[in-house]
Amino acid sequence: MNFTFKNSGKNTSIFLAFCIIILFLSNVFFGSVSIPIHETWNILMGKAEADSPWRYIIMESRLPQALTALLAGAGLAVSGLMLQTAFDNPLAGPSILGITSGASLGVAIVMMAMNGIVTAGTLTIGGYIATILSAAIGSIIIMGLLLLFSNLLKNNLLLLITGIMLGYITTSIISLLNYTTTEQGLQNYTLWGLGNFNGVSWEYMPFFCISMAFGIGIALSLIKPLNALLLGNQYAENLGVNLKKVRNLLLFSTGLLCAIITAFCGPISFIGLAVPHIARLILHSSNHRSLMPITLLCGATIALLCNLLCTLPNELVIPLNAVTPIIGAPVIIYVICSKRFKE
Repeated sequence: MNFTFKNSGKNTSIFLAFCIIILFLSNVFFGSVSIPIHETWNILMGKAEADSPWRYIIMESRLPQALTALLAGAGLAVSGLMLQTAFDNPLAGPSILGITSGASLGVAIVMMAMNGIVTAGTLTIGGYIATILSAAIGSIIIMGLLLLFSNLLKNNLLLLITGIMLGYITTSIISLLNYTTTEQGLQNYTLWGLGNFNGVSWEYMPFFCISMAFGIGIALSLIKPLNALLLGNQYAENLGVNLKKVRNLLLFSTGLLCAIITAFCGPISFIGLAVPHIARLILHSSNHRSLMPITLLCGATIALLCNLLCTLPNELVIPLNAVTPIIGAPVIIYVICSKRFKE
């Protein structure tokens, strides 16, 4: 693995921060509904009427959607970076360990087997809340199993294979549910699976932001041990790195970020897999002191760009997972081909 330090990333960070600001504002000022720029500015400045339809679109849809895209993109990207480093596998991503599949299974059970309603005694939960809770519970269960296996299995490759097998199991159960559900249940699940950044309202935004900050904070605290892992597990242990503790913290951080993002936004493809490679191509470095911040900024930038492409002035909003592969897949193909040519 390349382990050079050619660029501190300062200029790149400034450029990406500028891109984030431009894309964030573009997400607020432009969308599927055409709103004059001066009207949008007045709404942001609090000069519009409280019951204005345009004000609702800007303040209750576009603004939280842009903030969600920024945080979710950063969270997915840093999750992919940690997994690729820990497992020394360029194709490792947030979905590779089955965490995203666990969320999908939770939603599938509620939507296709329980008609979107969860009943526990006298408590009945349905709709949006049921979807979020089921996705979070599904991810947490898989994350718990992975933490259990991480203590039993000492080999990272075996843990990676275990995660892949858990993903296959959840996918098989979802396939079986497809044959027993109603047409409406299947349609609701399919729409959720297309992904979108419009799932976090202002009511849930504090929880979403705190969860993202906590998960990303853990990731930032792992910069030094991740750098040591680049040189091999044995070398990392000689440097005093507690591999078991690092692996558990990494799985917890990745699991938390993926669980919350998938619960609110659906299973988002390619951002976690491709963005770390984009950051490496920009920096020509594997030093996590510069690579992790650049990955966070790249993830936010790509997510905001994808969201903007999905919501550009049009009568229909394009599904998120119809756009992310267009950006992510060519990057992965390039990485695979470049590694092949070097062999």
